[in-house]
Amino acid sequence: MVFPLGALFIHWSRSGVRTLGRRHRRSLARRRARTGRARAGVPDPGEVRRLTEAHEAVNRRWLDYELDIGKLIDFPLMTDVREPLTVAFLRAKRDADGLRPEGSAPQTLARLAEYRAAVRSFEAAFDVAEREARRIRDSHFAGPERERLATARTLLRIAADESATPAERQAAYRRARRELDGLIALPDAARAALDQGAAGRLGGGPRPAPPA
Repeated sequence: MVFPLGALFIHWSRSGVRTLGRRHRRSLARRRARTGRARAGVPDPGEVRRLTEAHEAVNRRWLDYELDIGKLIDFPLMTDVREPLTVAFLRAKRDADGLRPEGSAPQTLARLAEYRAAVRSFEAAFDVAEREARRIRDSHFAGPERERLATARTLLRIAADESATPAERQAAYRRARRELDGLIALPDAARAALDQGAAGRLGGGPRPAPPA
Protein backbone atom coordinates (compact mmCIF):
# COMPACT_ATOMS: atom_id res chain seq x y z
CA MET A 1 0.00 0.00 0.00
CA VAL A 2 1.32 3.42 -0.94
CA PHE A 3 0.78 6.14 1.64
CA PRO A 4 0.02 9.62 0.33
CA LEU A 5 2.98 11.19 2.13
CA GLY A 6 2.71 14.42 0.21
CA ALA A 7 -0.87 14.93 1.31
CA LEU A 8 0.03 14.11 4.89
CA PHE A 9 2.90 16.57 4.81
CA ILE A 10 0.62 19.29 3.50
CA HIS A 11 -1.95 18.49 6.20
CA TRP A 12 0.68 18.63 8.96
CA SER A 13 2.08 21.85 7.60
CA ARG A 14 -1.31 23.52 7.48
CA SER A 15 -2.11 22.28 10.98
CA GLY A 16 1.19 23.66 12.27
CA VAL A 17 0.55 27.00 10.61
CA ARG A 18 -2.91 27.20 12.18
CA THR A 19 -1.47 26.39 15.62
CA LEU A 20 1.26 29.01 15.25
CA GLY A 21 -1.35 31.48 14.08
CA ARG A 22 -3.49 30.91 17.16
CA ARG A 23 -0.50 31.30 19.45
CA HIS A 24 0.54 34.47 17.66
CA ARG A 25 -2.96 35.94 18.01
CA ARG A 26 -3.05 35.11 21.72
CA SER A 27 0.38 36.66 22.20
CA LEU A 28 -0.71 39.79 20.35
CA ALA A 29 -3.85 39.99 22.48
CA ARG A 30 -1.81 39.78 25.67
CA ARG A 31 0.63 42.42 24.46
CA ARG A 32 -2.23 44.71 23.43
CA ALA A 33 -3.86 44.25 26.83
CA ARG A 34 -0.60 45.12 28.60
CA THR A 35 -0.05 48.10 26.32
CA GLY A 36 -3.60 49.28 26.90
CA ARG A 37 -3.19 49.03 30.67
CA ALA A 38 0.15 50.83 30.51
CA ARG A 39 -1.34 53.65 28.44
CA ALA A 40 -4.20 53.91 30.90
CA GLY A 41 -1.77 53.88 33.84
CA VAL A 42 -3.23 50.61 35.19
CA PRO A 43 -0.84 48.02 36.70
CA ASP A 44 -0.64 44.56 35.14
CA PRO A 45 -2.44 42.10 37.47
CA GLY A 46 -0.05 39.33 36.43
CA GLU A 47 2.97 41.31 37.59
CA VAL A 48 1.23 42.24 40.82
CA ARG A 49 0.53 38.56 41.49
CA ARG A 50 4.14 37.56 40.77
CA LEU A 51 5.47 40.28 43.06
CA THR A 52 3.16 39.37 45.94
CA GLU A 53 4.13 35.70 45.55
CA ALA A 54 7.84 36.61 45.64
CA HIS A 55 7.19 38.81 48.68
CA GLU A 56 5.33 36.01 50.46
CA ALA A 57 8.11 33.52 49.68
CA VAL A 58 10.66 35.67 51.54
CA ASN A 59 8.24 36.18 54.42
CA ARG A 60 7.89 32.39 54.72
CA ARG A 61 11.67 32.01 54.83
CA TRP A 62 11.81 34.54 57.66
CA LEU A 63 8.89 32.91 59.49
CA ASP A 64 10.84 29.66 59.49
CA TYR A 65 13.49 31.35 61.66
CA GLU A 66 10.88 32.93 63.91
CA LEU A 67 9.28 29.56 64.66
CA ASP A 68 12.30 27.25 64.59
CA ILE A 69 14.44 27.85 67.68
CA GLY A 70 16.88 25.21 66.46
CA LYS A 71 17.63 27.34 63.40
CA LEU A 72 18.06 30.42 65.58
CA ILE A 73 20.56 28.57 67.75
CA ASP A 74 22.49 27.52 64.65
CA PHE A 75 22.26 30.91 62.90
CA PRO A 76 21.80 33.55 65.63
CA LEU A 77 22.68 36.47 63.36
CA MET A 78 19.19 36.27 61.83
CA THR A 79 17.61 37.85 64.92
CA ASP A 80 20.54 39.91 66.21
CA VAL A 81 19.50 43.53 65.71
CA ARG A 82 23.03 44.66 66.57
CA GLU A 83 24.10 43.27 63.20
CA PRO A 84 23.80 45.73 60.28
CA LEU A 85 22.76 42.99 57.84
CA THR A 86 19.92 41.92 60.13
CA VAL A 87 18.75 45.51 60.53
CA ALA A 88 18.92 45.99 56.75
CA PHE A 89 16.66 43.06 55.91
CA LEU A 90 14.19 43.90 58.69
CA ARG A 91 13.90 47.44 57.34
CA ALA A 92 13.49 46.09 53.81
CA LYS A 93 10.75 43.75 55.08
CA ARG A 94 8.96 46.64 56.76
CA ASP A 95 9.08 48.67 53.54
CA ALA A 96 7.80 45.80 51.38
CA ASP A 97 5.04 44.95 53.86
CA GLY A 98 3.97 48.58 53.94
CA LEU A 99 3.68 48.80 50.15
CA ARG A 100 1.96 45.46 49.60
CA PRO A 101 -1.42 45.88 47.86
CA GLU A 102 -4.40 45.10 50.05
CA GLY A 103 -7.22 43.27 48.32
CA SER A 104 -6.55 44.64 44.84
CA ALA A 105 -3.72 45.81 42.62
CA PRO A 106 -1.94 49.12 43.27
CA GLN A 107 -3.93 51.98 41.79
CA THR A 108 -1.01 53.50 39.88
CA LEU A 109 2.05 52.36 37.98
CA ALA A 110 4.18 54.53 40.25
CA ARG A 111 2.90 52.68 43.30
CA LEU A 112 3.59 49.35 41.59
CA ALA A 113 7.14 50.48 40.80
CA GLU A 114 7.67 51.31 44.48
CA TYR A 115 6.38 47.90 45.51
CA ARG A 116 8.53 46.14 42.91
CA ALA A 117 11.67 47.89 44.16
CA ALA A 118 10.77 47.13 47.79
CA VAL A 119 10.25 43.41 47.12
CA ARG A 120 13.53 43.15 45.21
CA SER A 121 15.35 44.95 48.03
CA PHE A 122 13.78 42.63 50.61
CA GLU A 123 14.81 39.53 48.64
CA ALA A 124 18.37 40.78 48.22
CA ALA A 125 18.79 41.92 51.84
CA PHE A 126 17.44 38.65 53.21
CA ASP A 127 19.71 36.60 50.93
CA VAL A 128 22.78 38.54 52.07
CA ALA A 129 21.91 38.23 55.77
CA GLU A 130 21.15 34.52 55.48
CA ARG A 131 24.40 33.79 53.65
CA GLU A 132 26.37 35.62 56.30
CA ALA A 133 24.47 33.90 59.12
CA ARG A 134 25.24 30.50 57.62
CA ARG A 135 28.87 31.45 57.11
CA ILE A 136 29.63 32.60 60.65
CA ARG A 137 27.09 30.41 62.50
CA ASP A 138 27.96 30.89 66.23
CA SER A 139 31.64 31.75 65.70
CA HIS A 140 31.29 35.23 67.22
CA PHE A 141 30.31 33.70 70.57
CA ALA A 142 32.91 32.88 73.20
CA GLY A 143 33.51 29.27 74.23
CA PRO A 144 31.21 29.30 77.28
CA GLU A 145 28.44 30.90 75.23
CA ARG A 146 28.73 28.22 72.56
CA GLU A 147 28.45 25.62 75.30
CA ARG A 148 25.21 27.23 76.46
CA LEU A 149 23.88 27.11 72.89
CA ALA A 150 24.79 23.42 72.64
CA THR A 151 23.08 22.74 75.97
CA ALA A 152 19.94 24.55 74.82
CA ARG A 153 19.94 22.54 71.60
CA THR A 154 20.08 19.28 73.57
CA LEU A 155 17.36 20.43 75.95
CA LEU A 156 15.04 21.31 73.08
CA ARG A 157 15.41 17.82 71.66
CA ILE A 158 14.44 16.40 75.07
CA ALA A 159 11.50 18.81 75.27
CA ALA A 160 10.23 17.65 71.87
CA ASP A 161 10.67 13.95 72.69
CA GLU A 162 7.20 12.51 73.24
CA SER A 163 8.71 9.47 74.96
CA ALA A 164 9.89 11.73 77.80
CA THR A 165 7.54 12.38 80.69
CA PRO A 166 5.61 15.66 80.79
CA ALA A 167 7.68 16.70 83.81
CA GLU A 168 10.94 16.01 81.96
CA ARG A 169 9.79 17.93 78.91
CA GLN A 170 8.56 20.85 81.00
CA ALA A 171 11.87 21.01 82.87
CA ALA A 172 13.78 20.88 79.57
CA TYR A 173 11.80 23.81 78.18
CA ARG A 174 12.42 25.80 81.35
CA ARG A 175 16.17 25.12 81.31
CA ALA A 176 16.45 25.85 77.58
CA ARG A 177 14.74 29.20 78.17
CA ARG A 178 17.29 30.05 80.88
CA GLU A 179 20.23 29.02 78.70
CA LEU A 180 19.06 31.24 75.84
CA ASP A 181 18.16 34.29 77.96
CA GLY A 182 20.49 37.14 77.09
CA LEU A 183 22.33 34.98 74.57
CA ILE A 184 20.28 35.17 71.39
CA ALA A 185 17.33 37.37 70.47
CA LEU A 186 14.17 35.27 70.45
CA PRO A 187 11.24 36.48 68.33
CA ASP A 188 7.93 36.82 70.14
CA ALA A 189 6.54 33.59 68.63
CA ALA A 190 9.55 31.54 69.72
CA ARG A 191 9.56 33.06 73.19
CA ALA A 192 5.85 32.36 73.60
CA ALA A 193 6.35 28.73 72.53
CA LEU A 194 9.12 28.26 75.10
CA ASP A 195 7.04 29.88 77.82
CA GLN A 196 4.08 27.63 77.01
CA GLY A 197 6.29 24.56 77.16
CA ALA A 198 7.79 25.68 80.46
CA ALA A 199 4.30 26.19 81.84
CA GLY A 200 3.32 22.65 80.88
CA ARG A 201 1.28 23.44 77.74
CA LEU A 202 3.39 21.14 75.59
CA GLY A 203 1.27 21.11 72.45
CA GLY A 204 2.56 24.47 71.21
CA GLY A 205 6.25 23.96 71.81
CA PRO A 206 8.92 25.03 69.35
CA ARG A 207 10.37 22.77 66.72
CA PRO A 208 13.17 20.56 68.00
CA ALA A 209 16.73 21.56 67.30
CA PRO A 210 18.43 19.32 64.72
CA PRO A 211 21.53 17.38 65.77
CA ALA A 212 24.64 19.54 65.78
